[in-house]
Amino acid sequence: MRVRRLAMLLSDLEPHPSNSIELEQYSTDGDLAARWLADIAAFGDLSEGCSIADLGAGNGALGLGALAMGAGRAILVEADQAACDVAKSNTESMGFTDSVEVIRAMLGPDPVDLDSADVIISNPPWGRQTPRADRPFLEAIINAEVPAHLLHSAGATHIQPLFEDAGWSAEMYGEADFPLPAKFTHHSRERGKTRAAFWRLTPT
Repeated sequence: MRVRRLAMLLSDLEPHPSNSIELEQYSTDGDLAARWLADIAAFGDLSEGCSIADLGAGNGALGLGALAMGAGRAILVEADQAACDVAKSNTESMGFTDSVEVIRAMLGPDPVDLDSADVIISNPPWGRQTPRADRPFLEAIINAEVPAHLLHSAGATHIQPLFEDAGWSAEMYGEADFPLPAKFTHHSRERGKTRAAFWRLTPT
């Protein structure tokens, strides 16, 4: 599927319904999600029939986009019940009901079985509101021992040493502006942006 067509499909999905500051619920917009998925496929990590896990799935855009690009199965892990409901609705609207498992879980306290995943994709909370909020996501990736693609703040300095200390390879392969809709009261503008980085994380 062409990136532009995928971006349009993902932009038409029902958006993330919640606005928890503590959970840093910023959705990945359709254009950025499509571009990122195309990059993941270019690495060979998003292949025909593969199983992907999306940690912090929100409305399901990344997992559903992966299915639209040929993945065979998507596991959507999300802590927010309202977001899980939207992800299920979007799954139905895209016709992927038989290929998606939506799991409501808070990474860290709740055990999540990722053994069937071939690749993990995650845009976790970056820890700007709650320090170390990203750690359960990063630790889940390390414990799963499968290649992963991570979207995180371009200013983050802890990702590479954390993964290299665990015996992984950590490659930052790109940056992009991440749109921030002003749905939280601490935003003063209608729409802002921040700089995000793309990481490829592989066990060695």
